Amino acid sequence: MSSEEEIIEIEKKQNISVRLHHHDRNAIRTVAARLFVRESEIYRLAVNNFISNFSKLDDEECSGSDLLPLFIKYRAELIHSLGLKKQQLFKTINNGNVHPDKFVAMADIELLLLPQQQMRGRLLQIEEAQAYKQLDTNIWLENYFIEKYGLQKDFEECFEISDKG
Repeated sequence: MSSEEEIIEIEKKQNISVRLHHHDRNAIRTVAARLFVRESEIYRLAVNNFISNFSKLDDEECSGSDLLPLFIKYRAELIHSLGLKKQQLFKTINNGNVHPDKFVAMADIELLLLPQQQMRGRLLQIEEAQAYKQLDTNIWLENYFIEKYGLQKDFEECFEISDKG
């Protein structure tokens, strides 16, 4: 294949079909109209934003605790939109060959999937988590994971920088 053919192959676009709720489609139409762009541009923006935010899942080298910042940040959206189960998330995070230093315990994966009130109750039962107790349960969970898994204190800032680069 010549380099010209390779470029054409790379630039090919494919149509896909997506099922959306009526109110989501109307919201997309409204945003597109307000920005004076086509709906398809809004869909491309959404897909590109998703790919950018979840790029760590596309990197085979990222596994175990490397993925915790992603799942902490998007915890609620992933639970609501994807309905992930603990076994799915365990396999996703620990990815079979995860280095022992990066292995995330099933109990901690379960924490990521719990609704806010249940997560708070579970954190109250974990002795090691008591030192990081906060009114904001999400901050409490973050601080507990930062300490337990040796994540950087400013992991969210690092996470955002690494996604842009």
